[in-house]
Amino acid sequence: MTEMFSIFADPAVWAALFALVIMEVVLGIDNLIFISILSNKLPPEQQGKARKLGIGLALGLRLLLLSGIAWLVGLTQPVIDLGITGTPGSHGEPTFETAFSWRDIILITGGLFLVWKATKEIHHNLDTEESGALLDKKGSKVVSFGAVIVQILLLDMVFSIDSILTAVGMTDHLPVMVIAVIVAVTVMLLAADPLATFIGKNPTVVMLALGFLLMIGSVLIADGFGVHVPKGYIYAAMAFSAFVEMLNIASRRRRMNKAGDDTTKTVH
Repeated sequence: MTEMFSIFADPAVWAALFALVIMEVVLGIDNLIFISILSNKLPPEQQGKARKLGIGLALGLRLLLLSGIAWLVGLTQPVIDLGITGTPGSHGEPTFETAFSWRDIILITGGLFLVWKATKEIHHNLDTEESGALLDKKGSKVVSFGAVIVQILLLDMVFSIDSILTAVGMTDHLPVMVIAVIVAVTVMLLAADPLATFIGKNPTVVMLALGFLLMIGSVLIADGFGVHVPKGYIYAAMAFSAFVEMLNIASRRRRMNKAGDDTTKTVH
Protein backbone atom coordinates (compact mmCIF):
# COMPACT_ATOMS: atom_id res chain seq x y z
CA MET A 1 0.00 0.00 0.00
CA THR A 2 2.86 2.37 0.82
CA GLU A 3 4.36 1.59 -2.57
CA MET A 4 1.04 2.48 -4.24
CA PHE A 5 0.95 5.86 -2.47
CA SER A 6 4.54 6.57 -3.47
CA ILE A 7 3.78 5.75 -7.11
CA PHE A 8 0.73 8.02 -7.31
CA ALA A 9 2.47 10.81 -5.42
CA ASP A 10 4.35 11.53 -8.63
CA PRO A 11 2.44 13.97 -10.95
CA ALA A 12 4.08 12.31 -13.96
CA VAL A 13 2.33 9.04 -13.06
CA TRP A 14 -1.07 10.79 -13.09
CA ALA A 15 -0.26 12.29 -16.49
CA ALA A 16 0.71 8.83 -17.78
CA LEU A 17 -2.48 7.36 -16.33
CA PHE A 18 -4.67 9.98 -18.03
CA ALA A 19 -2.91 9.52 -21.38
CA LEU A 20 -3.09 5.74 -21.08
CA VAL A 21 -6.82 5.77 -20.24
CA ILE A 22 -7.51 7.88 -23.35
CA MET A 23 -5.37 5.58 -25.47
CA GLU A 24 -7.01 2.42 -24.11
CA VAL A 25 -10.51 3.83 -24.72
CA VAL A 26 -9.59 4.71 -28.30
CA LEU A 27 -8.05 1.27 -28.87
CA GLY A 28 -11.22 -0.30 -27.45
CA ILE A 29 -13.45 1.35 -30.07
CA ASP A 30 -12.62 -1.17 -32.80
CA ASN A 31 -13.12 -4.04 -30.35
CA LEU A 32 -16.50 -2.59 -29.34
CA ILE A 33 -17.65 -2.12 -32.95
CA PHE A 34 -16.98 -5.78 -33.67
CA ILE A 35 -18.81 -6.92 -30.52
CA SER A 36 -21.80 -4.67 -31.27
CA ILE A 37 -22.24 -5.87 -34.85
CA LEU A 38 -21.92 -9.55 -33.93
CA SER A 39 -24.29 -9.32 -30.97
CA ASN A 40 -26.96 -7.61 -33.09
CA LYS A 41 -27.26 -10.81 -35.15
CA LEU A 42 -28.53 -12.74 -32.11
CA PRO A 43 -32.15 -12.82 -30.90
CA PRO A 44 -33.00 -9.64 -28.90
CA GLU A 45 -33.08 -11.48 -25.57
CA GLN A 46 -29.49 -12.70 -26.05
CA GLN A 47 -27.88 -9.53 -27.42
CA GLY A 48 -27.23 -7.77 -24.11
CA LYS A 49 -25.82 -10.94 -22.58
CA ALA A 50 -23.45 -11.45 -25.54
CA ARG A 51 -22.19 -7.86 -25.34
CA LYS A 52 -21.58 -8.05 -21.59
CA LEU A 53 -19.87 -11.43 -21.91
CA GLY A 54 -17.74 -10.21 -24.83
CA ILE A 55 -16.59 -7.13 -22.93
CA GLY A 56 -16.05 -9.22 -19.79
CA LEU A 57 -13.81 -11.53 -21.80
CA ALA A 58 -11.92 -8.49 -23.10
CA LEU A 59 -11.31 -7.32 -19.52
CA GLY A 60 -10.31 -10.80 -18.36
CA LEU A 61 -7.86 -11.26 -21.22
CA ARG A 62 -6.27 -7.87 -20.62
CA LEU A 63 -5.81 -8.51 -16.90
CA LEU A 64 -4.51 -12.01 -17.61
CA LEU A 65 -1.94 -10.59 -20.02
CA LEU A 66 -0.93 -7.98 -17.44
CA SER A 67 -0.38 -10.73 -14.85
CA GLY A 68 2.04 -12.41 -17.25
CA ILE A 69 3.61 -9.19 -18.45
CA ALA A 70 7.16 -10.62 -18.58
CA TRP A 71 5.91 -13.41 -20.85
CA LEU A 72 3.99 -10.88 -22.95
CA VAL A 73 7.03 -8.68 -23.50
CA GLY A 74 8.89 -11.81 -24.56
CA LEU A 75 6.41 -12.16 -27.43
CA THR A 76 8.19 -9.26 -29.13
CA GLN A 77 11.40 -11.27 -29.61
CA PRO A 78 11.82 -12.53 -33.22
CA VAL A 79 11.18 -16.25 -33.72
CA ILE A 80 11.23 -16.33 -37.55
CA ASP A 81 13.53 -14.22 -39.73
CA LEU A 82 13.23 -14.43 -43.53
CA GLY A 83 16.10 -11.97 -43.90
CA ILE A 84 14.13 -9.50 -46.05
CA THR A 85 14.00 -5.82 -45.10
CA GLY A 86 12.82 -2.69 -46.84
CA THR A 87 14.85 0.37 -47.74
CA PRO A 88 15.80 2.66 -44.82
CA GLY A 89 13.16 5.24 -43.88
CA SER A 90 13.59 8.89 -42.90
CA HIS A 91 14.87 7.91 -39.45
CA GLY A 92 17.10 5.09 -40.66
CA GLU A 93 14.70 2.27 -39.76
CA PRO A 94 13.63 -0.22 -42.48
CA THR A 95 10.27 0.50 -44.13
CA PHE A 96 9.30 -3.11 -43.49
CA GLU A 97 10.91 -6.26 -42.09
CA THR A 98 10.35 -10.00 -42.02
CA ALA A 99 11.80 -10.81 -38.60
CA PHE A 100 8.53 -12.01 -37.07
CA SER A 101 7.87 -12.29 -33.34
CA TRP A 102 4.89 -14.13 -31.86
CA ARG A 103 3.21 -10.73 -31.46
CA ASP A 104 3.69 -10.07 -35.19
CA ILE A 105 2.30 -13.49 -36.10
CA ILE A 106 -0.75 -12.95 -33.88
CA LEU A 107 -1.36 -9.47 -35.34
CA ILE A 108 -1.02 -10.73 -38.93
CA THR A 109 -3.34 -13.67 -38.26
CA GLY A 110 -5.92 -11.45 -36.56
CA GLY A 111 -5.63 -8.86 -39.32
CA LEU A 112 -6.15 -11.47 -42.03
CA PHE A 113 -9.21 -12.75 -40.16
CA LEU A 114 -10.63 -9.23 -39.93
CA VAL A 115 -9.98 -8.50 -43.62
CA TRP A 116 -11.53 -11.83 -44.65
CA LYS A 117 -14.58 -11.39 -42.42
CA ALA A 118 -15.16 -7.74 -43.36
CA THR A 119 -14.74 -8.44 -47.11
CA LYS A 120 -17.08 -11.42 -46.94
CA GLU A 121 -19.76 -9.48 -45.09
CA ILE A 122 -19.49 -6.43 -47.34
CA HIS A 123 -20.11 -8.81 -50.25
CA HIS A 124 -23.16 -10.28 -48.49
CA ASN A 125 -24.54 -6.81 -47.72
CA LEU A 126 -24.24 -5.90 -51.41
CA ASP A 127 -25.79 -9.20 -52.51
CA THR A 128 -29.57 -9.16 -52.97
CA GLU A 129 -29.95 -12.80 -51.93
CA GLU A 130 -30.24 -13.78 -48.27
CA SER A 131 -27.18 -15.65 -47.05
CA GLY A 132 -27.57 -16.01 -43.28
CA ALA A 133 -23.95 -14.97 -42.78
CA LEU A 134 -22.92 -13.85 -39.33
CA LEU A 135 -22.80 -10.12 -39.99
CA ASP A 136 -25.38 -10.06 -42.78
CA LYS A 137 -28.35 -8.09 -41.47
CA LYS A 138 -30.58 -9.37 -44.28
CA GLY A 139 -30.02 -13.03 -43.53
CA SER A 140 -32.97 -14.88 -42.03
CA LYS A 141 -30.83 -17.52 -40.38
CA VAL A 142 -30.16 -16.93 -36.69
CA VAL A 143 -26.62 -17.79 -35.62
CA SER A 144 -25.89 -19.54 -32.35
CA PHE A 145 -24.84 -17.72 -29.19
CA GLY A 146 -21.72 -19.90 -28.98
CA ALA A 147 -20.59 -19.02 -32.52
CA VAL A 148 -20.82 -15.32 -31.74
CA ILE A 149 -18.90 -15.65 -28.45
CA VAL A 150 -16.11 -17.72 -30.08
CA GLN A 151 -15.54 -15.05 -32.73
CA ILE A 152 -15.67 -12.27 -30.15
CA LEU A 153 -13.12 -14.18 -28.03
CA LEU A 154 -10.71 -14.58 -30.97
CA LEU A 155 -10.77 -10.87 -31.78
CA ASP A 156 -10.66 -9.91 -28.09
CA MET A 157 -7.38 -11.81 -27.92
CA VAL A 158 -5.84 -9.86 -30.80
CA PHE A 159 -7.10 -6.48 -29.57
CA SER A 160 -6.03 -7.26 -26.00
CA ILE A 161 -2.44 -7.99 -26.99
CA ASP A 162 -2.28 -4.75 -28.96
CA SER A 163 -3.83 -2.85 -26.03
CA ILE A 164 -1.50 -4.22 -23.35
CA LEU A 165 1.65 -3.80 -25.41
CA THR A 166 0.63 -0.17 -25.87
CA ALA A 167 0.27 0.14 -22.10
CA VAL A 168 3.70 -1.43 -21.55
CA GLY A 169 5.21 1.13 -23.91
CA MET A 170 3.67 4.08 -22.03
CA THR A 171 4.43 3.27 -18.37
CA ASP A 172 6.49 0.93 -16.21
CA HIS A 173 3.99 0.86 -13.32
CA LEU A 174 1.69 -2.18 -13.28
CA PRO A 175 -1.00 -0.51 -11.05
CA VAL A 176 -1.30 2.31 -13.61
CA MET A 177 -1.81 -0.23 -16.40
CA VAL A 178 -4.45 -2.14 -14.42
CA ILE A 179 -6.41 1.03 -13.54
CA ALA A 180 -6.28 2.27 -17.16
CA VAL A 181 -7.52 -1.08 -18.50
CA ILE A 182 -10.38 -1.29 -15.97
CA VAL A 183 -11.49 2.30 -16.69
CA ALA A 184 -11.34 1.75 -20.47
CA VAL A 185 -13.32 -1.50 -20.33
CA THR A 186 -15.90 0.16 -18.04
CA VAL A 187 -16.37 2.85 -20.70
CA MET A 188 -16.78 0.09 -23.30
CA LEU A 189 -19.41 -1.57 -21.11
CA LEU A 190 -21.38 1.67 -20.74
CA ALA A 191 -21.17 2.45 -24.46
CA ALA A 192 -21.98 -1.07 -25.73
CA ASP A 193 -25.78 -0.99 -25.59
CA PRO A 194 -26.21 2.55 -27.03
CA LEU A 195 -23.77 1.75 -29.85
CA ALA A 196 -25.46 -1.56 -30.66
CA THR A 197 -28.91 0.09 -30.61
CA PHE A 198 -27.71 2.84 -32.92
CA ILE A 199 -26.21 0.32 -35.36
CA GLY A 200 -29.43 -1.70 -35.28
CA LYS A 201 -31.58 1.34 -36.11
CA ASN A 202 -29.26 2.55 -38.88
CA PRO A 203 -28.37 -0.36 -41.19
CA THR A 204 -26.09 1.82 -43.34
CA VAL A 205 -23.81 2.19 -40.32
CA VAL A 206 -23.10 -1.56 -40.59
CA MET A 207 -21.35 -0.98 -43.92
CA LEU A 208 -19.33 1.87 -42.43
CA ALA A 209 -18.37 -0.31 -39.44
CA LEU A 210 -17.33 -3.13 -41.78
CA GLY A 211 -15.17 -0.61 -43.61
CA PHE A 212 -13.57 0.30 -40.28
CA LEU A 213 -12.86 -3.37 -39.57
CA LEU A 214 -11.34 -3.78 -43.04
CA MET A 215 -9.05 -0.80 -42.41
CA ILE A 216 -8.12 -1.99 -38.91
CA GLY A 217 -7.33 -5.47 -40.24
CA SER A 218 -5.05 -3.98 -42.89
CA VAL A 219 -3.26 -1.90 -40.23
CA LEU A 220 -2.74 -4.98 -38.04
CA ILE A 221 -1.19 -6.85 -40.97
CA ALA A 222 1.06 -3.89 -41.79
CA ASP A 223 2.09 -3.64 -38.14
CA GLY A 224 3.00 -7.32 -38.15
CA PHE A 225 5.35 -6.65 -41.08
CA GLY A 226 7.00 -3.77 -39.25
CA VAL A 227 5.13 -1.03 -41.12
CA HIS A 228 3.89 1.17 -38.28
CA VAL A 229 0.98 3.34 -39.38
CA PRO A 230 0.37 6.16 -36.85
CA LYS A 231 -2.88 5.27 -35.09
CA GLY A 232 -3.79 8.94 -34.87
CA TYR A 233 -4.29 8.99 -38.64
CA ILE A 234 -6.45 5.88 -38.51
CA TYR A 235 -8.76 7.14 -35.80
CA ALA A 236 -8.95 10.61 -37.36
CA ALA A 237 -10.13 8.98 -40.61
CA MET A 238 -12.68 6.90 -38.69
CA ALA A 239 -13.96 9.97 -36.85
CA PHE A 240 -14.30 11.95 -40.09
CA SER A 241 -16.13 9.06 -41.80
CA ALA A 242 -18.48 8.73 -38.83
CA PHE A 243 -19.17 12.49 -38.93
CA VAL A 244 -20.05 12.32 -42.63
CA GLU A 245 -22.35 9.35 -41.96
CA MET A 246 -24.08 11.30 -39.17
CA LEU A 247 -24.75 14.09 -41.68
CA ASN A 248 -26.18 11.52 -44.12
CA ILE A 249 -28.43 10.06 -41.42
CA ALA A 250 -29.66 13.53 -40.41
CA SER A 251 -30.31 14.38 -44.06
CA ARG A 252 -32.29 11.17 -44.64
CA ARG A 253 -34.40 11.76 -41.55
CA ARG A 254 -35.22 15.30 -42.60
CA ARG A 255 -36.29 14.08 -46.06
CA MET A 256 -38.43 11.34 -44.50
CA ASN A 257 -40.07 13.80 -42.10
CA LYS A 258 -40.73 16.22 -44.94
CA ALA A 259 -42.20 13.44 -47.07
CA GLY A 260 -44.43 12.41 -44.14
CA ASP A 261 -45.62 16.01 -43.67
CA ASP A 262 -46.38 16.35 -47.38
CA THR A 263 -48.37 13.08 -47.34
CA THR A 264 -50.38 14.30 -44.33
CA LYS A 265 -51.17 17.60 -46.04
CA THR A 266 -52.27 15.75 -49.21
CA VAL A 267 -54.63 13.49 -47.24
CA HIS A 268 -56.22 16.49 -45.52
